[in-house]
Amino acid sequence: MPAARVGNPAAGWHPLRVTERRLTPPERYHFGASVGPLLVPSYDPSGSLQGSDFWLASRTPEGPATLHLARVAGDLVATTYGPGEGWLAERADAFAGLRDDVTGFLDLAAPNRLVHRLGRTFAGVRMPATGLFFRSALQTVLEQKVAGKEAHRAYRKIVKHFGEPAPGPAELLLPPDPAVVAATPYWVFHPFGVEQRRTQTLQRVALAAARLEQSPDTAELTRRLLTIPGVGPWTAAEVVRLVFGDPDAVSVGDLHIPNTVSWGLAGEPRGTDERMLELLEPFRGHRGRVCVLLALGGFGAPRFGPRMPLRSFARF
Repeated sequence: MPAARVGNPAAGWHPLRVTERRLTPPERYHFGASVGPLLVPSYDPSGSLQGSDFWLASRTPEGPATLHLARVAGDLVATTYGPGEGWLAERADAFAGLRDDVTGFLDLAAPNRLVHRLGRTFAGVRMPATGLFFRSALQTVLEQKVAGKEAHRAYRKIVKHFGEPAPGPAELLLPPDPAVVAATPYWVFHPFGVEQRRTQTLQRVALAAARLEQSPDTAELTRRLLTIPGVGPWTAAEVVRLVFGDPDAVSVGDLHIPNTVSWGLAGEPRGTDERMLELLEPFRGHRGRVCVLLALGGFGAPRFGPRMPLRSFARF
């Protein structure tokens, strides 16, 4: 139903282009842990999470839009703003992780006491699915082979440089238009802390964004992504996990996850991708969920070396 707010025509938001839905989350639903993965840590110019309020600005197939999710008396109220408000409102439950099907997971996990316990402890954490390709691809490509803080810093700078005001009252920025990213000379990204290799991978992905956005499922999006130079299994898995909420997506090639899985499931402080996949095989269909649960449970492997250094390409 329409929300009684004043529009911001300059941001493409008309007062009549507002939709509201009331959603019923599952028992023990954990709001913050479910929607949190949709945001870049610390500060995201395209969204925010503060207590029981979540905001996210997106470029949808029907135009820019902003989603607001709020906990109200045990329910979730989803309000959307902008030209793409209808598209976003119809998928608000997916953004909140409410389409994540955990049926049978605890039975599957029963032979492993740790995973079963984590599954019960974090039963309210659901995996979100946006159905939007480029916003996830931007964040993921920037995270290739660098420290998280370095990637998140670059993401914020890129969004602030290319972003436009988002519809709605939250004063957010829309993620960059992939066509604009693809057409920008690569050296423009150096002051944002992104070297030529990642920039060119990002631009290849941006050029193919319209085709990739049409992928019907995880398998097809993964196949199409892996044809792009600079995109490997890690990048593909990270993207499809957020686009489709795929609970089986495993980030092969990650610096830490094989160690986390080996430590949590076998007590081995170091693990390879092959060992990780071997240990996760009994949970096929939910292998990515097991990785998420181990992280939520704090099962990080012991550290034996220095952390990856933060770099800067601003003067290149």
